[in-house]
Amino acid sequence: MSIHLEVSDHIAVVRLDKPPVNALARDTRVRLIEAFDEVSERSDVRVAVLTGTGKFFCSGADLKDRPDPEKPGDFLAHNRWTRETGNAIRECAKPVIAAVNGPALGAGFGLMAACDIFLASEDATFAMPEINVGLAGGVSMLRTLLGRSYTRRMFFTGMRVSAAELYRRGVLDEVLPADQLMPAAMELARELAAKSPLALAYAKQAANMMDLMPQRDGYRFEQNITMALSRTEDAKEARMAFLEKRAPVYKGK
Repeated sequence: MSIHLEVSDHIAVVRLDKPPVNALARDTRVRLIEAFDEVSERSDVRVAVLTGTGKFFCSGADLKDRPDPEKPGDFLAHNRWTRETGNAIRECAKPVIAAVNGPALGAGFGLMAACDIFLASEDATFAMPEINVGLAGGVSMLRTLLGRSYTRRMFFTGMRVSAAELYRRGVLDEVLPADQLMPAAMELARELAAKSPLALAYAKQAANMMDLMPQRDGYRFEQNITMALSRTEDAKEARMAFLEKRAPVYKGK
């Protein structure tokens, strides 16, 4: 199976496992979408970690599995699966931490960009190399992470960029030795999983909406969420736990 989903202690770990470079073929995309849809609906999951098996995070689209331009509808179907792969992560009801364990290229870079928090190993590299195979795609993703000039430089040249450089540019949250990447990702995941699951889900929803809404409307949206959450059992438990100086016990209600 090209995608593995494991759940423990309210944390889902989604692993790309398609040796040697975790390339994305159509069946891999379908399974990845299914995995994140499952994460969204499982009540025993509060946060997810996306990572790769082996030395690659994801090399991007599998060039051996290209759509047939002579088959009517095949390219449109391919493009739809490609879009929905990122959307399934971006729209996941739970926060998603990217633990980038190696090169994240093309669509692999896009997978990371669809996540909420980015951690990477020191040997991870990043690129949008489509231009090198006579194609073009990904600038809509790059522009959400980088400035105008550097976005176009990466897009037009296909150059590889180190994790250290993306950290310097404020894209990555942490860059760690390879053996410390998953422990750090899991530690962060446990911190998030300890929060109210209702508040966490609404926080993810609010963060996504802030990407689309003007500040005035966005803040009103957040205030409405806060008002709704204030009436939940979890909010009452959080207040009581704070006053009683103990750890809260959330029920997701």
